[in-house]
Amino acid sequence: MSKIFDIITHPNPKLRKKSLPIEENEIKDKKTQEFCEDMIQTMIKKDGVGLAAPQVGINLRFVIVTTNGEPICMINPQITKRSWARAWDEEGCLSVPGIRGQVQRNKKINCIYIDTEGKRKKIIAQNLDARIIQHEIDHLDGVLFIDKTKKT
Repeated sequence: MSKIFDIITHPNPKLRKKSLPIEENEIKDKKTQEFCEDMIQTMIKKDGVGLAAPQVGINLRFVIVTTNGEPICMINPQITKRSWARAWDEEGCLSVPGIRGQVQRNKKINCIYIDTEGKRKKIIAQNLDARIIQHEIDHLDGVLFIDKTKKT
């Protein structure tokens, strides 16, 4: 039975901490596997398209992102390439309820990560998928979308 986590909200200081990498020997642990499933179920239950471990109070480099309509667990994700082209679009966040804002993001990115089986993966994402990945990786560095919103 999956556990549904509480989402911590701004201004909780855990949201501003830089997250630590997950050690390779911990990736295949039952605990990590269960955490992945709990994070997916929490994201779905809370009606999100992405969720980062800091949002549930755990400062580890672990995110769930929805790409092509499917949730995937990304462990220790890193963006390795960003397009020059950028676009503004509206974003919101489960940790900043009730607030939306325009954020400029790269339109296309390459990202490497480790999956829950310990395999190194690469994803090339664009448009909404790229935006979701960038937003969630920002969480791992203590950055919230409100730090990047267009000031009017």
